[in-house]
Amino acid sequence: FFFFFFFFKQKTAYEMLRSLVGSEMCIRDSLNTISKSKSFEYLRLTSLGVIGSLVKADDATVIKFLLQTEIIPLCLRIMERGSDLSKIVATFILQKIISNSEGLNYICETAERFFAVSTVLNTLVKQQIKSPNSRLLKHIIRCYLKLAENGRANAGLKDNFPEELRDSIILHSLDEQTRHQYEQFISLLTNGRYVAPSPK
Repeated sequence: FFFFFFFFKQKTAYEMLRSLVGSEMCIRDSLNTISKSKSFEYLRLTSLGVIGSLVKADDATVIKFLLQTEIIPLCLRIMERGSDLSKIVATFILQKIISNSEGLNYICETAERFFAVSTVLNTLVKQQIKSPNSRLLKHIIRCYLKLAENGRANAGLKDNFPEELRDSIILHSLDEQTRHQYEQFISLLTNGRYVAPSPK
């Protein structure tokens, strides 16, 4: 994952975006494969690494471009069925898209898109009970936090909150920053705004 970011760091997001125009089908096909062989997994991770490098720049132009592609449903599919590393990178990409206001509005524009995202996130949370992955959980909770900032998504999350996210096994695996973001998320769901905890 970090290898891909290092490899592409010399290129600007704009340069990489230009190189992607016309090659979307190749990337789509590599992400769409269901084969779990090592060669296909490497190909999948390479494509995810390219997209991950793009969204890491927090460039609104990049997000706008990606919203016109199939990257969101492809990432959701990988989050459900991919390897652990593929799941981490795909969830990171989704998190960065949601962190952009246009990306968040796009996800929350229709109930179908919102429930597609929340259902996959809920599935990931349930998978973490047996063997929590702190890197993956960090991106999952950041996705929930950004979704909770949208009024319609906030209401939807209240009705579809994964109770497993309150499990002590998951909570104990969070680092300090992620735990703080988790508390922000819970506060947003409960109060509609972030309320800082009272000092002990």
